[in-house]
Amino acid sequence: MRCFGLIGFPLSHSFSKKYFTEKFEREGITDCRYDNYPIEHIDLFKSLISGNLEISGLNVTIPFKEQVMDQLDEIDPEAGRVGAVNTVRISREGKSIWLQGFNTDVYGFRGSISPFIHNLPGKAFILGTGGSSKAVAFVLDNMGMNVIFVSRNPKLANQISYKDLSRALIGQPAVIVNASPVGMYPRVENYPDIPYDLLTPDHILFDLVYNPPETLFLSKGKARGATIINGLQMLHLQAERSWELWNEK
Repeated sequence: MRCFGLIGFPLSHSFSKKYFTEKFEREGITDCRYDNYPIEHIDLFKSLISGNLEISGLNVTIPFKEQVMDQLDEIDPEAGRVGAVNTVRISREGKSIWLQGFNTDVYGFRGSISPFIHNLPGKAFILGTGGSSKAVAFVLDNMGMNVIFVSRNPKLANQISYKDLSRALIGQPAVIVNASPVGMYPRVENYPDIPYDLLTPDHILFDLVYNPPETLFLSKGKARGATIINGLQMLHLQAERSWELWNEK
């Protein structure tokens, strides 16, 4: 039995196990399973792999997409440029283990946003500065957009605080991506603190959160006429890309 799974903490919000379990049943894949591996510290990563000899690949979610990079033997060049890893391929030969890191969030986000590329504005705001935000920024930057990160504690030149989202900035057409866990199940009553009254039909709101399907962030944007997209298709696309990587020779 080949095992795959998801590491992160917490994992109660994730649909990854459901997605792969249904995929295996639908496609008649009987020699594989997918499990959740909630670990509170990245120091437990290596012992998880060495103690579970059937594990052949892992997805990585909050809060380990950046931390896991120091635990790997090889990092795909694109993932290295992004600065985050969300997929790990595990190769075993005897007692030797070789760990390779990839970023399939890039593939998933690019595929999800591409149907709207014909009318994308030139400016993007990314809410949050974690590992997921880096994949989003990588894609939008390659599309030629001016990317600005919004953080509770801005530290770099391309970062601003939430209170700095003035009419002059956010009142113009823009893509706004919630790359933070704010609004994710079970804390569905929360939403990013942005001036929703400045949103228009020329804004695109993308929430990487997919549980619930329509967060308050998206709901408030929809009420202003903005185009809204949740993260479910991105999850599916990145999952399929992970599966391809795990099965490459």
